[in-house]
Amino acid sequence: MAVQLWGIMMVLVIFTVIFMWGFQIYFMEQNYINSSITEIQNRLSSVLPELAATDLAENETMLSYLTSTAGGKTMIISSEGQLISLYSYGYPINLKENREEIRVWERIAQSSDYQSILSGDPYTRTIQEGIRVHSYETGIPVTYDGQNAYVILYRGFTDLYTVLDMNRQLLVALSFLLVLIASVLAAFLARKFTKPILRIKNTVDRMGAGDLKASPGFKRTDEIGQLARSVEELGMALQRVDVLRKEVIANVSHELRSPLSLIGGYAEMVRDITWRDDEKRIENLNLIIRETNRMSEMVSDIMDYSQFQSGYLQLNIGNYDLCEIVETEILHYEPIAHENHLFLRFEHPSRECMIRADALKLSQVIRNLLNNATNHTQDGGTITVSVTDTGEQYRVSVTNPGDPIPDEDRALIWERYQRSQHQGARRQGTGIGLSIVSSILDAHGMSYGVDCADGLTCFWFLWTYS
Repeated sequence: MAVQLWGIMMVLVIFTVIFMWGFQIYFMEQNYINSSITEIQNRLSSVLPELAATDLAENETMLSYLTSTAGGKTMIISSEGQLISLYSYGYPINLKENREEIRVWERIAQSSDYQSILSGDPYTRTIQEGIRVHSYETGIPVTYDGQNAYVILYRGFTDLYTVLDMNRQLLVALSFLLVLIASVLAAFLARKFTKPILRIKNTVDRMGAGDLKASPGFKRTDEIGQLARSVEELGMALQRVDVLRKEVIANVSHELRSPLSLIGGYAEMVRDITWRDDEKRIENLNLIIRETNRMSEMVSDIMDYSQFQSGYLQLNIGNYDLCEIVETEILHYEPIAHENHLFLRFEHPSRECMIRADALKLSQVIRNLLNNATNHTQDGGTITVSVTDTGEQYRVSVTNPGDPIPDEDRALIWERYQRSQHQGARRQGTGIGLSIVSSILDAHGMSYGVDCADGLTCFWFLWTYS
């Protein structure tokens, strides 16, 4: 990943260098030349009326202006095509001594546009050498010393290209230096950026290998720091799940071992001792049947929760009386409450409370809440089940006396395998009853929770009117 990141940075750097070269060669160079030509044309056009009405030999100011406008050479040609005067960058040139300066005029005289000069017609010409503009010429007829004449403004770009070539040599050196510095900086940044990511990856690999206490071990405030904290939170969550997993294995092992031992022991007793005694045989067989049912319920809970978590929960929605659902489940549960020396009380409106829901799944919710209340209620206690109409919702609550659930456990009790540490001596079930409750109620879109006050614990859920 570090190499890929370094490569991406270097591509950006190289693209920037190429853009700089293209901008310097094709834009700045051409733009400067075009600006120079436009400037000459604008300055010349502003004085054309005055130039047509004046004798250039008698107007030194105008002549100076023209030479400065050219920014190069200014030539005055007679009507016969002879060079009268030559100025270079505003200074007059001795035509006899400066042969090099005169060669510019000789090249113009040999050009195909020379006939325009002799005819006295204005002309403009741009000379190119390859892709570069070598020079720019523009000429107009004037009056000089009382005679018809011609003035040519010549601007060469050789000096400009000399400066540009020097700049390019410097740009080459700067480009190599820029690429070198960028390469080192990109390697440093790529390593700095990928190092914490690799540490997070190694942490996740260690977690996958079973080391749930692994941690990235660094603190940052950016997105990588947030990712590191998420991995740490994941590790803590996995540790908690691992502890709960071990606990549920122990719980299930214990809960299954007890009825299996009873079933085996009483089956042998029936076989060897009490099979002739009808009363004892029936009593022992009833115990075997009760323990078998208990094991079946535990296995059903585990299977149901597995299906819920796998996304196989499908609701059979219909119109049902909520009070009837709750009352039916209470009637089924009364023998279990009596066996545990508990009392059940049902409070409900006198009228029907019609809802759209899955009746079997809601019955399972009530049954699991009753099991939970039984596990946390001392002998002789009363479990109150109530259905109330709040005007907008039906509220179902299962309330039992007992020690309150600690605040830190209230958000955890809905998790799989979780048992609150406040429960009493009864430890029936697998520890996933409330997880099944939350899964079913979530599927129905119902809100639910638990309240503890005045020595009572109340589990509740709400069904909102359609």
